Formats: sequence, C-alpha cells, structure tokens
Amino acid sequence: MKKKLAAVAMFAASAMALSACGGSGEPAAPPTDTTPATGESTPAGEATAQDITFWLIGGDTPQPLRDYLISEYKEVNGGALTIEEQTWGDIISKLTTSMPDAANTPDVTEIGNTQSPTFTNVGAFADISDMYQELGGDKLLQSFVEVGAVEGKNFTLPYYFGSRYMFYRKDVWQEAGVEVPKTLDEFNAAVKTITEKNPRNISDFSGFFLGGQDWRNGISWVFANGGDLAKFENGAWVSTLSDPNTIKGLEQLQDIQKNASMAPSTARDTSPWLYINDSDAAKDAEGNVEAETSLAAATIMAPNWAHWSIGDLVKNDAGEDAREWNADKFGTFVLPGNDGNPAPVFAGGSNLGISAASQNQEGARDLLRIIFSAEYQTMLGENGLGPANSDYVTALGDDEFAQAQIASSSNSKLTPAAPGWAAVEASMALEEFFAKVADGGDIAALAAEYDAKLTPMLNGS
Repeated sequence: MKKKLAAVAMFAASAMALSACGGSGEPAAPPTDTTPATGESTPAGEATAQDITFWLIGGDTPQPLRDYLISEYKEVNGGALTIEEQTWGDIISKLTTSMPDAANTPDVTEIGNTQSPTFTNVGAFADISDMYQELGGDKLLQSFVEVGAVEGKNFTLPYYFGSRYMFYRKDVWQEAGVEVPKTLDEFNAAVKTITEKNPRNISDFSGFFLGGQDWRNGISWVFANGGDLAKFENGAWVSTLSDPNTIKGLEQLQDIQKNASMAPSTARDTSPWLYINDSDAAKDAEGNVEAETSLAAATIMAPNWAHWSIGDLVKNDAGEDAREWNADKFGTFVLPGNDGNPAPVFAGGSNLGISAASQNQEGARDLLRIIFSAEYQTMLGENGLGPANSDYVTALGDDEFAQAQIASSSNSKLTPAAPGWAAVEASMALEEFFAKVADGGDIAALAAEYDAKLTPMLNGS
C-alpha cells in the first residue's frame, strides 16, 4: 500500500473504453505518503462540525435522496454537505487528478464497483475496517465488499446494486413448447430448441440473443461451472481462462452462440431489449406509423432497469413513444445454475469510499453512517436501487422485477479485485477473446494466448 496514487494515471488515457467510466488528464503530484488513513471513530452525533464534499456519479441517486443526505448531515454533524455530480465518462481522470490533492479531493466519493480495485490498491481511500460492523458487516453485499478490500482491510463498501436476469417472450416460448428452465443445462437446451423451431418463422431469429463480445453476461456460464477470470496465488494475480472449469463454461457458451444466438460476434451488451419487442408500431392521432421495431429474439439477458424499455409500443401522457409491459406477452426469470439455485451473474452498481487525502475524516465517517442507516437504505430500495444491506432489499417491492433483482443478486459476482483490472477493461482484450470464442475458435488455444496477455495487466505491468 506504499504505492503512489499517481500510478492510477497509467489507466486514465485508455479509460474511455471502460464500461462506466473514462476520460483523460494529467494527475496532480501525489502526497509523499499515500498509505490509507485510519481515523479514530467519533460516535454519531458527537463529531466536530465539518463541511464536506460528496461526489455522486451520474443521475442514479434521485434528488429527494440527495436532499435527505444534506439535511441529515447538518443535523448529525452540524457542518454543510455539498454534493457534486460527476459523469461516468471522465470519473477516472477526475479522481486521478483530485484525490491526491488535499485541497481538491472529494471527502467521500462514489466509484464504480469494477473501478474500485485500482484505486484501493494504490492507497486512494482511507481504511474504514473499524466501521465495517457498524455499517452493516456481513449483511452488506459481499461481492462488492471484496472488490473494495485489500489484504483483509476495507477501503470501499457497496452503495447500491443492480443485477442481471432473463427477459423472455412468454408467447414465443409457449409456441415452441418450452417451459421456464430450472437448471443451466435446461436453459441451454431450451434456447436451442426455440431457435430450431422458430415458431414465428423469423429470419435471423435467436432463442437467446447474446452478443459475441458480451463478456459481462457471458461470464455467468464460466462462474456457474466453477471457473473464474483470474485468481490471486503466490503473491500475484493470474489469469485463469485455461482453468478446466472456465473452459467448461466457455464450451457451453460457444455452443449457445452457435446454435441459439444469431447476434454478431462484434455485438456487446448494448440495448439487447431492441430484439425482444414486437413489430407493433406506435401511431399518431391520425393513425400514421411513427416508429417500428422488429422481434428478433425470444430471450435476452439484461440489468433489471431494462424492463422500462420492454413492452408494447404506446404513447405516454406527453405524447412520446414509450414501452408498456404486457404480462401476457413478456416475463422474467433468473438464470439458473447447475444446482437449480440462481447462477452467479455479474452485478452492476457502485461502491463508496473516503479519500485518504481528506482533511475531514470524521465528517466523512458521519456521512457513511447516514448512508448505511436503515432510513437511507430503505429510501434506496424504494427508488429502485438495490440497498447495500440485505436487511432492506424488501424496500425494492414485490413485483416480478424486484423479486428477480433480489434473487439474481443473491449469488452475484464481480470482476477480480486486481490492481490492474482497469487496464484489462481498457485494453478490450476480453471483448476480443469472447468474440473469438463466439466465432468458433479453439477455446483451449485462445485461453492460453489470452492468459499470457492478461496476467501482466492484472498486476499493473
């Protein structure tokens, strides 16, 4: 942990390729010692008043929740909380530049879960291990906890989660005579059967639309078979694409992409819902067709918020095109694993951390106490954001989307907590690898080739 925060700069120039972040910029000179700070915890309500700044990324946190944090912080600490919204497009650049500088660092910041390892490993965040139990302990989403930890110490903790599950055409599945699967093998067989039967006789029809470069969904087959992308052994990170369990998952994935998905090998996880909607057209007041989409897949895998883009095309109250969920036509289910329980899926969402360079450690800790309180965790759920603490996931509601989100996240996983993970994503090497698998390449040979490429990147080389 004695590395300099300036090491993050090596990733900033190529960060545009990351799934939720990017940008460029030259880092400010790092402090002499960036070892994470550990502060004495002051009981809630007894902290010295401190004015602090909190960086949120994007607009996922609604204004009422921001207002609550500002007013509650004033009540608890006595200081002023300033919330500044950043963009995913340049967050790595801004954090790289600002965090080493005590005069410009945010006191607390949101950070993408896959971005967290790079910053925790170079000393960007304060050690909050002594707050772990107070803020929720083992009830916190553990896959997010793990990417924010280094050598058994906690530096970032989960803020909110989203999860991936299946959206499917009930009507098409019924026409193909296929039932919702209970195991992964049943799912693999079902989507191949639907593709073969193609009950609507649609050209380029997919029983399951899965882009060749879509590794974020594709890794579920790797995880479900006990494989992984990398592991830490003998003091270093090692790419594990050649692991027999990983190979088994990739073989299943390749079979699906050959026999169930007509998605191009160049396709990523971008807007898969476009392929599951009907060709029903929205019409204006005079009956003129204004927009049209085309059914091309019976099943897609997408984050929980995709349901807003799935359904019959209608006009909303503002006269704009919108999608209206039709429960007779569309449905959801969680990808099952080999044992019938939810398969491990890649979880989306964010973590939170206190800047090691912050001069307001106690105020920052007070803000974390508020965020991890029962009141705020409940507010997150009520606004469709998966609460970090499992005690409050019921706040998400009880409709099919909430239930699928909760169930699919119960066994979720994240990318390896390696210091060089940002470089791996920025290199697009995983997109290349999974596309070559989808194209029918020799999996064992490809795995060995990309293990050799990825292992140095994982360790920051």
